[in-house]
Amino acid sequence: MFKNKETFKEAFIEKLATVHGTTLDLATDMEKYTALGNLIRDYITQKWIETNNQYMKNNQKEMYYFSLEFLLGKLLGSNLLNLGIADACKEVLQELDIDLDMIENMESDAGLGNGGLGRLAACFLDSLASLQLPGHGCGIRYKYGLFEQKIVDGYQVELPDNWLKFGNVWEIRKPDKAVEVKFGGNIRTEISDGDMVFIHENYDSVLAVPYDTPIVGYENNTVNTLRLWSAEPSTKDFDFSSFSRGDYMKAVEYKYSVEAISQVLYPDDSNFENKILRLKQQYFFVSAGLQSIIRRYKKKHKNFFSFADRIGIHINDTHPVLAIPELMRILMDEEGLGWDEAWRITTSTISYTNHTIMSEALEKWPVDAFKSLLPRIFMIINEINERFCKEAWNRYAGDWDRIHHMAIIADGYVKMAHLAIVGSYSINGVAKLHTKILRKEVMKDFYEFFPYKFNNKTNGITHRRWLLKANPSLASLITDTIGPSWVQHPHDLIKLTRYADDASVLEKLYKIKMENKQLLSSLIKNKYDITLDTASIFDVQVKRIHAYKRQLLNVFHIMDLYNRLRENPDLDIAPRTFIFGGKAAPGYYIAKLSIKLINTLASIINNDKTIKDKIKVVFLENYNVSLAEKIFPASDVSEQISTASKEASGTGNMKFMMNGAITIGTMDGANIEITEEVGNENIFILGLTSDEVLNFYRYGGYNAWDIYNSDARVKMILNQMINGFLPDEKEQFRNIFNYLLYNNDEYFVLKDFASYVDTQNRLEQKFKNKNKWYKMSANNIAHSGKFSSDGTIHEYAVGIWKIDPTHISE
Repeated sequence: MFKNKETFKEAFIEKLATVHGTTLDLATDMEKYTALGNLIRDYITQKWIETNNQYMKNNQKEMYYFSLEFLLGKLLGSNLLNLGIADACKEVLQELDIDLDMIENMESDAGLGNGGLGRLAACFLDSLASLQLPGHGCGIRYKYGLFEQKIVDGYQVELPDNWLKFGNVWEIRKPDKAVEVKFGGNIRTEISDGDMVFIHENYDSVLAVPYDTPIVGYENNTVNTLRLWSAEPSTKDFDFSSFSRGDYMKAVEYKYSVEAISQVLYPDDSNFENKILRLKQQYFFVSAGLQSIIRRYKKKHKNFFSFADRIGIHINDTHPVLAIPELMRILMDEEGLGWDEAWRITTSTISYTNHTIMSEALEKWPVDAFKSLLPRIFMIINEINERFCKEAWNRYAGDWDRIHHMAIIADGYVKMAHLAIVGSYSINGVAKLHTKILRKEVMKDFYEFFPYKFNNKTNGITHRRWLLKANPSLASLITDTIGPSWVQHPHDLIKLTRYADDASVLEKLYKIKMENKQLLSSLIKNKYDITLDTASIFDVQVKRIHAYKRQLLNVFHIMDLYNRLRENPDLDIAPRTFIFGGKAAPGYYIAKLSIKLINTLASIINNDKTIKDKIKVVFLENYNVSLAEKIFPASDVSEQISTASKEASGTGNMKFMMNGAITIGTMDGANIEITEEVGNENIFILGLTSDEVLNFYRYGGYNAWDIYNSDARVKMILNQMINGFLPDEKEQFRNIFNYLLYNNDEYFVLKDFASYVDTQNRLEQKFKNKNKWYKMSANNIAHSGKFSSDGTIHEYAVGIWKIDPTHISE
C-alpha cells in the first residue's frame, strides 16, 4: 500500500489536514477515523477502477443482487482484513499513539438491514468479491435505517437510527448517474408506425441518486460495487409560487414526500399510507437499478440479443419482484422490443430466492392502490397474468380452483411471489427442508407446472467476518493446529476433527471461550451493571423477535427453572446466563410484549438473592452486527428453537456453530443440515418435526388447553402471567396468556415445552463434563466450513447465474 511506515504516517497526517483541517495532536477520535477511512478508500479506489475496467474490457457476464436490505456492519475492520493490512495498520497507528480498536468503534453500523435477509446479502457480496466473481449489489440508501432500539422500563422504544450523522466515508455519491423514477399519473396510448405506444403522463417524478460503496475481496484485487439509491426531488425543492402566496406546507410537501422513500427501512405497515410507501420503495430501487444496468450495457452493445448472456439479476425475496415488469417496461416502452422478445429476455435474466413459507410474508398488494401508484406496471402485470392463466388453462382445462390459486392477480390483490415464479428462470429455497416445503406444500401447484425452475441453495456465512475478524484468538488457534489453508478454503476446517480428542487443543479452546465470555461480561457490566459468572452456561438467543422464533419457549424454561430454584435454592444445577437480543417490528404487539416479559423477568431473577445467582437474564438492546461480533464468540449454547417448518434456513445458527457454540434447536431450516454434518451427538434436537407441525395445521388435533391442564409446570407459568407474580403487572401479560390458550398456541410453544426442558437438562449434564463439551465444540467448528457463503456463492455462480471468476491485475 505504501513504501514504508513513514509514508503511511505522512499520508495519514496529511488526510487529517486536508479532510478536517486539523493536526494529529488536536484531532478527535472521529476525525482520526474519517481520515483513516478516506485514506483506505483512496487505496481501494484504484483497485475498484481497475475491476470495473476489466469487467467492461472482458465483456463478460455480470450479476446484480437486488435486495431491500444489506446489513453490512462496520467496514473499516473488514476492509483492512480483506486488504491484508490490518496488522500493519494497527502497528503504524500504535507508533502514532492511536488505538485502532478505538478508532474502529467510532464507525456506525450501516443502517441498511434488519435481520438474516440483509446479513445474508452482505455475506454474499463479500464472497462474490473474494471469489473474484463479477457480482454487485443494488438497494436503497436509507437515511435512518430500521430504528435504534432503547429499552425503557423494560419496553422497546424506537428511536431514529441516525447512522449517517457523521457521514459515510465508504460511499461515493454519483449525481451524474441519477435516473428518473415515475409514480402515479395516467397512461395514454397512440399508434406509431403501426405499433401501439404507451405514454406516461401527469406522473410524480422522483430522482434516484446512486451512492456507490466498494466491496473488497479477500487478499485479491477485486473490488465490486454496492449501489444504493437515494430519493431526491427531481425538479425543485419547493414550489416558489406557493411559498410566495404563503402556502408554506404545499411548497415543501413534494420534497418531503419524495425523501420519505429512502428515509427509513421497512416503515411500519400497520396503516395504509406506510403500505404504499413500502411499495414505492420497492419500485423505486428496482426501476433505478435496472435503468442503470441497461445504460451500462448499452455502452458496449447495440442491441439486446445478448442481454441475458451478459446480465444476471437476482431478486432476494419478494421485495424486488417488480424488477420483472419494470424490465419488460423498459425493453418495450423505451427500447422498442415486442412483448415476446422482451419476455424471453426477462425470463432468461431474472432469478429469485424465496425466504419464507409464511403467508403474511408472501407479499401481496391491493389492486386499486397498485394500479393508482404504478399504472403502467400494473398493465404489464395484468398482461403477464392473462397469458399465464391462459397457459395454465391449456394444461388444466376446467380446473378453475387450481388456476385461481395460481393466478398472479386474484381476489383483488397482486401476488408478488406468484409473479416472481412466473417471471424468473430459477426459484431457489435456502435450506433443504425449506425447498422441500416450497415444492410439496406452499408452491406445490407451481412446482408441478415449472419443476425445472426449482432448486435449493442452502444459506451461508462469511468466515472472514464471523471467525477471522470476530474471533481472532480462535482463528489463530485453528491456524496453529491445522495450518492456514482454511482461510482460503473453509472446507479445510474439517481437519480440526483430527484434534477433537487432543486434550491440549481442547484446553486452548476452553481458555479462548473464557476470554471471550469475559469480554462480553465486561461489556454487560459496564452498560447494564449486571455481574455475570463466566463459568456459567452462556445460553444465547439473538434474532428478530417474532412469535415463530419462540422466544417465549425460552422464557418459559427460564421461569420453570426459577420456580424450581425458589422451591429449592440448593438445587444442583449448572449456573446459567440467559442472553437475549433482537428487535420487534414497531407494530408487532405480541413481540414487543415478549421483550417486556423478558426484562420484567430479568429484573426479578437478577435481584433475587435467595437463588444465589444461579441464573441471570440479560436483554441486550439494539442488537446489530457489531454487537453480534462480540456475542457469538462468547456463547456456549445457540438457541435455534423456531417452530419446525417455519424458519427458512437461519444463519445465526451457522455463526454460533463456527464459534464453537452448541446448538439446541428443532429440526427446522439449516438445523437439519447442521445435524447431518456434526451428528446427533454434537447437537441437541427437540420438539415436533416439520411433518408433525404441518399435519396439525392440516388436520387439527392439538388443543393448548390440554397441555395447560395436564402439565403442572405449564399451568404455573401461564398463571404467573395473570396472578400478580410479576410485580405491578397483573394484567400486563394477560394477552400472552390469551394468545397461547385462546388462540390455540399457533406456534406450538406449549406442545414443545416438555421436550425443550428435557433437552435442556441433557445439555446441562453434558456441559458439566468439560472435556466432552469442548470435544463437541471442536466438532462444530470443524464442520462449519460446509456453511461458508463462499461455497453457497460458488453453487449460485455455477448452477444459476453462470458467471465466471475474473483475475484482476495489480
